[in-house]
Amino acid sequence: MPNDRHMPVLRQRCVDLLAPALSEPGSVMVDCTLGLGGHTEAVLEAIPTARVIGIDRDPQAIALASERLAPFGDRFTAFHGTYDEIATAVAEQGLDHADAVLFDLGVSSMQLDERERGFAYSVDAPLDMRMNGSAGITAADIMNTYTHAELTRVLREYGEEKFASKIARAIIREREIEPWTRSGRLVELLYAEIPAPARRTGGHPGKRTFQALRMEVNDELGVLRRAIPASLEVIGVGGRVVVESYHSLEDRMVKRFFTDATKLDLPPDLPFVPEGAEPEMKLVIRGSEMADEVEIEHNPRAASVRLRAVERVRGSKGGRR
Repeated sequence: MPNDRHMPVLRQRCVDLLAPALSEPGSVMVDCTLGLGGHTEAVLEAIPTARVIGIDRDPQAIALASERLAPFGDRFTAFHGTYDEIATAVAEQGLDHADAVLFDLGVSSMQLDERERGFAYSVDAPLDMRMNGSAGITAADIMNTYTHAELTRVLREYGEEKFASKIARAIIREREIEPWTRSGRLVELLYAEIPAPARRTGGHPGKRTFQALRMEVNDELGVLRRAIPASLEVIGVGGRVVVESYHSLEDRMVKRFFTDATKLDLPPDLPFVPEGAEPEMKLVIRGSEMADEVEIEHNPRAASVRLRAVERVRGSKGGRR
């Protein structure tokens, strides 16, 4: 069964953060990163009067999650698309706002498990890495067509790879001999190009390059840059947006949007806050939260998670409350 393969990160903590926004019967949460539906299942079980719209760009994820969530009937609705389409997903259900939004960013456990998708550096597979396997460029396309400068940018910015230029040069050298098609060959190149002392720390030498290629293939930061403001706009007063990030660039972006939405933009020496000048949002979590050692032991993916949350306190979307 799909749910045997999926352990949602900070499952109960996410439910606890979302629950106050879903207290009224008929409240709607948007799970922007449906995956195998673990977080959605937890919310539907914990809050019997809530509904969930689940968004995913991966048709296989939607099929597996829909099977898992079938016992909840019409309390769950799937939407095939990217999560920057959140406003469309909500409008298609005849709604003018949502009450809660959840993002669990990064690659899903299902995509890592499906070896032919090319996400995992531990197995030899086609260099694909598309979350929607039917559209867009592949990792092989990037490796076979990008210039040295473009490859270096991707590896340095998204993978924070200190040997980005060296690796990019090797990728271009090798593609002139034979086009890139398989991930195993890339792993061999990374072992060859990354110096042995550097390989002894920081995990598998393929981790940073595979992450960078995946993020470029799926335009993950571009989609997130559009999705966070859209999610803040779509919630009504009392609504909450909860985000789990696993990459420093993602977390910094979320932090920046949340900070801008919650800051009081007034002169510091003003003796009072004029009515209507209060921020539209408030932080639910000061800074970010991390998983504890017990969770990390049972679910290693939780080791890098950063959890943030905000609540809309003014400027109702749809006039709720």
